[in-house]
Amino acid sequence: MSRLPCVNPADAPAPVREALQAALPLNFFRVMANAETAFPDWMRWGGTLLKDLALDPLLREIAILRVARLSDVRYEWVQHAPIARSVGATDEMVHALGRDEIEADCFSPDQRIVLQFTTEVVRDVRPSDETATALTGLLSPREVVELLMVIGQYMMIARVAAATDLEIDKPMGAGVYGAGG
Repeated sequence: MSRLPCVNPADAPAPVREALQAALPLNFFRVMANAETAFPDWMRWGGTLLKDLALDPLLREIAILRVARLSDVRYEWVQHAPIARSVGATDEMVHALGRDEIEADCFSPDQRIVLQFTTEVVRDVRPSDETATALTGLLSPREVVELLMVIGQYMMIARVAAATDLEIDKPMGAGVYGAGG
């Protein structure tokens, strides 16, 4: 049982109710809805990170799975493994990420750079000069900042899910794209 209640859309203020009704029925969204003033904008933000980035969706999803693994949060993993597969991740890639094998042969050199960068941002906050240089040689400044936004967003999601002992929903897969985040 979650440490915080899930908001019932019927009992929520209009902006929160509307955001919840437009979203998939995930416990995470319903817990986040407790932050009434921030929730509708946060849902739009999450939708932007899933739909409107220059960052390649596969790179985004392997970074999210890396954050989930480093944070040891099953909720995020359960939701994003199918999303990663829907944007091109192979089962081998998902399994390698689950085993902390970011140097596995199933990853391209570019994907390994993104995974190393994600690892260093999560663990050390500031990536090494070598890793940052490799990433900026691969991605545009826009994509680097978008990757940092994704990493930060999913670090926050992992911490909320862990701190609240959030009950895990069945995976929604690519269906999450129809909702806000």
